[in-house]
Amino acid sequence: MQEMERLLSRKQVKEIVSLSLAHIDRLENEGKFPKRVRLTDHPRGRCAYVKSEIQDWVTDRAAKRRPPK
Repeated sequence: MQEMERLLSRKQVKEIVSLSLAHIDRLENEGKFPKRVRLTDHPRGRCAYVKSEIQDWVTDRAAKRRPPK
């Protein structure tokens, strides 16, 4: 059986990436941050982020700070 992806709330993502919610929204709207997954059909309904996508984004940021060899 395949393991299900874990979802994170906006508050959890904020804690992980150390950015404000407004800045996370700006990056997401610019296509520079993982998109949220809509969990309900309501326009203002619940959304979450895929944990592995957030982890990959952080890893990519860390990799870009290292000078090339």
